[in-house]
Amino acid sequence: MEIEFDGEVVEWRGPAPFYFVVLPLDAADLVDEVKAEVVYWGVVPVRAQIGETEFETAMFPREETWFLPVKAAVRKAEAFGLGDVVAVRIDVGRD
Repeated sequence: MEIEFDGEVVEWRGPAPFYFVVLPLDAADLVDEVKAEVVYWGVVPVRAQIGETEFETAMFPREETWFLPVKAAVRKAEAFGLGDVVAVRIDVGRD
């Protein structure tokens, strides 16, 4: 399943800060429809694209939606940061 959306970059502080793009509720609902088929250890694997940068990761459920982790290399390559809204394309599931 392919989903496109715009989402805000947020920070989740732990021992080191982690950055995520928050899925809007309508996109989260689409993920919820197929999560039973693809979820493992509570996360949903995805192939994502922001700008020209593609990457693989796994989304975490949080605050009634899904959080897409975004590596520093992706943020640097596409020149965005905390609080920015970015266009995202995700393919849900494993290859």
